[in-house]
Amino acid sequence: MFLRNEPGLELAGGTTARSFVRPGFGRAAVVAPPPSLFDTLARIDWTPDLGTQIGSRDWWRGLATCTALCAVAYMLSPGVGRTVVGAVPAPLQGREWDEARAQGIAPLAWGADTGKRMAANDLVAPLAEAPERPTIELSATMGDGDRFASVLERAGVGDTDANRAADLVSQAVALGDIASGTRINLTLGRRADKRVARPLESLALRARFDLALAIDRAGSGLVMARQPIAIDNTPLRIQGLVGSSLYRSARAAGAPPRVVESYIKALATKLSIGRDIAAADSFDLIVEQQRAATGEVRLGKLVFAGIDQGAKKLQLVKWDGPAGTSDNGGWYDANGQTERRGFMGMPVAGHITSTFGMRLHPLLGFMRMHKGMDIGAAYGAPIYAVLDGVVQLAGRAGGYGNFIKLAHGGGLASGYGHMSRFAVRQGQRVSRGQVIGYVGSTGMSTGPHLHWEVWKNGQAINPRSISFAAVSALSGEKLRAFKARVAHLLAVKVGATR
Repeated sequence: MFLRNEPGLELAGGTTARSFVRPGFGRAAVVAPPPSLFDTLARIDWTPDLGTQIGSRDWWRGLATCTALCAVAYMLSPGVGRTVVGAVPAPLQGREWDEARAQGIAPLAWGADTGKRMAANDLVAPLAEAPERPTIELSATMGDGDRFASVLERAGVGDTDANRAADLVSQAVALGDIASGTRINLTLGRRADKRVARPLESLALRARFDLALAIDRAGSGLVMARQPIAIDNTPLRIQGLVGSSLYRSARAAGAPPRVVESYIKALATKLSIGRDIAAADSFDLIVEQQRAATGEVRLGKLVFAGIDQGAKKLQLVKWDGPAGTSDNGGWYDANGQTERRGFMGMPVAGHITSTFGMRLHPLLGFMRMHKGMDIGAAYGAPIYAVLDGVVQLAGRAGGYGNFIKLAHGGGLASGYGHMSRFAVRQGQRVSRGQVIGYVGSTGMSTGPHLHWEVWKNGQAINPRSISFAAVSALSGEKLRAFKARVAHLLAVKVGATR
């Protein structure tokens, strides 16, 4: 509202406004009233920090305030050494005492809830020892290298029951085949004497991915029940674009790390991963998969590795051959062919004492062409065939002593001298890595070692300079089984079992 003090002059303010109007030129000037004593005292800091500004006016004011408060507290106190006497309640008796004792600390410590119904009165006789639980349920876990019976004994099962349970489980599965980390659920029963172990009432475990076992007590003995678990072995197929990274794209599509590593290694036998694979290419891989009826899923090895590059398509299938055959296995293309490339490995574990080329003969004492490589090794160390081949010679050969010559095909042959004894005979077919003899010092030799020679079309060459490419193809019944395997894998739908 407005206040009218003079004709033609209006001042803004409320009905309780206290203003002094001083007439002058233009608009009226409003002058604030002087502060009251209460406002002045309210703006004073009576309790300043006595640790700062020592000696100032504010500090002396704070010291005076502290002194005054201490004096008032002393005057209101009963005095030094004098106690304040309070009223003492009468002791509880009868029913009031029983109710208070029921809610005291002692019954709570004995396991009781609050309330007089849980209280122990004079009619309750304390037990000499607490009764045992009728049964105890617990679990044990198989450790790496653990014995099945030892695991049960550590859990509290007696020797007799532990050995009997181990015998029953061994009838269904070999105890050594139970995987580390397998959980065993146990139920121990009531015992007649605390000095003996509790009897085993029941036992349950997942012995294999497709088998669960349960052992229960029937009368005075234990009986076992097998619980087969249905398993779906449909493989898992994963496809997608390579994108910026083949590894990351395959992992994002759901392939485990070890499967992706196997996939890249398989492709690397045919392609250059960094140069031949583009971002627009599509990867295709199939993994062994087992799905249990109980819901668990377990992935196995990579069995198919493919990549679609538009103009051409690469498909590799893992083939180990039919059961009972001697096939080494490996990655084959869809036509049943495989190619292995590499360099010759060392035929014996040792150190090179003499290389290929001209050298001073250690026994003859003059320069002579050394047509092979000498490898020093312990007497009797096994000697391995560097490639698949047929034994052309296994016998004495002059200065070579006991000597074996292998023909590998394609004009390539290898020889092994100074052996102590043979492990193969002439005409026998050997495979790469097979033991053919043992290190010795026969013939012109100064100590146990292997003299290793390699010939290409009858000419001696440096063994370490030979690279090989072996191409093999399946045929007959093996090829038909392989074709059926490829058709079965290609029929798997993408992500059908995920």
